[in-house]
Amino acid sequence: MKIIRGLLNVKEEHRGSVATIGNFDGVHLGHQKILSEVIARARELNTTSMLICFEPQPKEFFDVYNAPARLTRFREKVQLLRELGLDQVFCVKFDEKARNMTASEFVRILTDDLRLSALFVGDDFRFGQDRSGDYSQLQKAGVEHGFSVHNMYTIAVEDTRVSSTRIRESLAGGNFELAEKLLGRPYSITGKVIYGRQLGRTLGVPTANIQLHRYVAPISGVYACEMELPGSLAQGVANVGVRPTIDDKTPKPILEVHLFDFDGNLYGKTVRVVFRHKIREEKKFDGLDELKAAIAEDIREARNLFEAREP
Repeated sequence: MKIIRGLLNVKEEHRGSVATIGNFDGVHLGHQKILSEVIARARELNTTSMLICFEPQPKEFFDVYNAPARLTRFREKVQLLRELGLDQVFCVKFDEKARNMTASEFVRILTDDLRLSALFVGDDFRFGQDRSGDYSQLQKAGVEHGFSVHNMYTIAVEDTRVSSTRIRESLAGGNFELAEKLLGRPYSITGKVIYGRQLGRTLGVPTANIQLHRYVAPISGVYACEMELPGSLAQGVANVGVRPTIDDKTPKPILEVHLFDFDGNLYGKTVRVVFRHKIREEKKFDGLDELKAAIAEDIREARNLFEAREP
């Protein structure tokens, strides 16, 4: 799959695609339905399939501190799109220039720069400065420039629309079963294991530390989890947050995982952590002894949860 960053990198072979537009955060069942239609239509027309998206996401540009937490980082999203068989991602930098782009200018990108063959969006799709562009404007452009515009209806699970917002709410409430139904897969975080302060080893619970950088996860607390390893799944307990007992001065979000009965070397490896059950909220303890006792209890509870799941 090709990633095209900005108009300057659009080449002739990138033009003529069947496309859809959106953040596609989480690549959930609703997104997958749209993408399947896009990919199928592209094959019918013997052309490529494309997702048009913005980075950062517009809500992050307007208010980074209050923007919704992402379900997937960009790299994770790209991998999911690749697995679904998408051919291209056209990624537009969202900055002041993009913010002030008129609806007509945006349409010209679709018609003149990308020369789309077909476009799939919802009939409530809005675009351009002040969200002035709408579905009817895209239909009109399609008639004028020879591409079809298709309305994609929403997908429902348990009589409720599948949306990234609903998945975030499910995760925040610890309802991982519902989140899995909406995503079409278990919720997970992928990242590289880095060297930490080795404090876990001194407490008898070595951890794999996964730096989240600027990523704000939609979950926070202590969880029973599994980590994908070559040929197997290792069970463990994970903490997602800022470790207030240890890092109370300059907290940075981190994911740390203690795997049961594991002593291998994971440093530098990219791992996927699958979350199964919330044990408790993250909290600040009065010293390392109290923290150590809480971790031991977390491990006992996580082990019991996994034992209860076994047939």
